[in-house]
Amino acid sequence: MSPRRGRPFLQIPGPTNVPDRVLRAMDRPVIDHRGPEFASLVKSILPDLKRVFRTTEGAVIVYPSSGTGAWEAALVNTLSPGDRVLAFDVGHFSALFSRAARNLGMVVDDVPGRWGSAIPPAEVEARLRADRDRRIRAVLVVHNETSTGARSDIAAIRRAMEAAGHDALLIVDTVSSLGSMDLRFDDWRVDVALTGSQKGLMLPPGLGLLCVGPRALAAGERATSPRNYFDWRPILRDNVAGFYPYTPATNLLYALREALDMIFEEGLDEVFARHHRLADAVRAAVRAWRLEILCDDPHAYSDSLTAVVMPDGVDSDAVIRRARDRFDLSLGVGLGTLKGKIVRIGHLGAL
Repeated sequence: MSPRRGRPFLQIPGPTNVPDRVLRAMDRPVIDHRGPEFASLVKSILPDLKRVFRTTEGAVIVYPSSGTGAWEAALVNTLSPGDRVLAFDVGHFSALFSRAARNLGMVVDDVPGRWGSAIPPAEVEARLRADRDRRIRAVLVVHNETSTGARSDIAAIRRAMEAAGHDALLIVDTVSSLGSMDLRFDDWRVDVALTGSQKGLMLPPGLGLLCVGPRALAAGERATSPRNYFDWRPILRDNVAGFYPYTPATNLLYALREALDMIFEEGLDEVFARHHRLADAVRAAVRAWRLEILCDDPHAYSDSLTAVVMPDGVDSDAVIRRARDRFDLSLGVGLGTLKGKIVRIGHLGAL
């Protein structure tokens, strides 16, 4: 093993490399979370997060949690035990999202799919048309499947739901897309979008973020799932004055403020264009190496990561160990059924 030189370089699809500006923003004394300085910080962050989600209608909520916590928050605030939800098994995180709903008492209609494919809007429409009794209360979708590098078309999925004449909520995991790929909460008529801090937003892990539309807020008044820590009603109430009903992650919020400043200094569309160029460059390199890209549709390629299939007889975990031990370079392992078969190259965040 070679000795380490400098800091490790993360080319996994999250957590991503944290810029020095963001690290310095965190490196400060802890402040009073009931004081005026903190209230000003929160009041500056929430409107700017709405700009990243591209919403004027939605409310933004920031939890001290992971993206997994954001899953739970989205589910317990909008649904009740026994509610039926529609989900699509197109990757490891899609499967985990379904499992979270099942563990919380929802009934999950899981549609099997190929890991490496996008969710087909026609299948969404067909499943909802078949739901004549309107028992399905929500459709769970992962925008950018971090385990496969395949991106689903959220706008097309919403159009499919409307073509079916169905009023189910559209709940979208944007953990590895927000801040790296275009997301249009209002234009695509998303009801809940959720994400984490450690990917396109360029922060350390520790914040779970939700954008919640009017239909989801109304559903929250009817939902009967047990909720305490993730209950968004007291958070929304206290956020009006810039506060929280509990102790928030104060220093991570300073980091978020700095990361948002960096995003807007570059320009949101320019951030997306940079990610697209990096993604194209990585895929060009993969083709030059004569390796296969797992995602089977170029229109569904992710701008956040590329999953590369290893040749027969090559253990991807051994390749990843070599990169880490010799070069301090972290690459993403294969997850679930893809373990040992692929290498995931992250190209998101501060790159």
